[in-house]
Amino acid sequence: MEPPDFAALNLTHERPSPGHPLCEAWGSRAEGPVFHLAHILLFLGFSGGSGSYGRLYSFTLLSLGFLCSSLESWSDPCTVESLLWNLALSCACLGQTVLVAFRLRSLSFSGELRGLYDGVFRRLGVSLAHFGEIIACSDPDARVLEKDHCFAVEGKTAIDKLSVLLTGRVRVTVRGEFLHYIYPFQFLDSPEWDSLRPSEEGFFQVTLHADETCHYVCWRRKKLYLLFAKHRYIARIFALVVRNDIAEKLYSLSDKAVDRSGHRYDLRLPTFCHQPATSVEEADEERRVDPLQH
Repeated sequence: MEPPDFAALNLTHERPSPGHPLCEAWGSRAEGPVFHLAHILLFLGFSGGSGSYGRLYSFTLLSLGFLCSSLESWSDPCTVESLLWNLALSCACLGQTVLVAFRLRSLSFSGELRGLYDGVFRRLGVSLAHFGEIIACSDPDARVLEKDHCFAVEGKTAIDKLSVLLTGRVRVTVRGEFLHYIYPFQFLDSPEWDSLRPSEEGFFQVTLHADETCHYVCWRRKKLYLLFAKHRYIARIFALVVRNDIAEKLYSLSDKAVDRSGHRYDLRLPTFCHQPATSVEEADEERRVDPLQH
């Protein structure tokens, strides 16, 4: 006598569907190298950084990773949905890669402006996109200041812009007495800019004289304040770089303001501007040539 089939008598027992067989054992065949390469690329792509170059890195690796997943799915005729989804995601990431690369290419700058970005803004974490907006707000082309010409005259030139020296050297004097030099990637008028509110007007209290042919870029006050109102991040960046430039100028004056006995002058004393100009110029040159001594 055969034993009864209890599974058949149990009405709650669910029979497996013939179209979807159950997995009774783990497969013994290891996945191919394309499968592992796809997941490695996906991992690296999802760990990309921020910014334009970070997005370019991430989308490039993600497009390659989804493409490898598509190739892996192609070998199995039962994974049509996986193949289509991986292809769609690969195409989407490839489109983003092309878009980011096009935007980066459109943000190409001249050698002087690129040097300004690398020397001042890049170390503060400013992206090329934000730097492009800053440059778009400036005058179209870098201006030229010929040798022996004045950028500003004491008591006569109005403070209506903010300028950065790109090439050359500018001498700063007050009442004919030398104060300091301005070198590339330093602001020409940062103290004057910081001394006025947006609604105030004023005139330069110093004379800026070009020792050699100079190039500089400038921003008009009204356009720059409109940019600040639109982008608070750019406003904070400018506040930081302008005040850092002022601090460097004050340090330069304090570092070289010494008398013949070697004692330093107090910059708060009004007699500082009446010391001999020759000794101050020599000290400024020595400090510029060998900054490691200080």
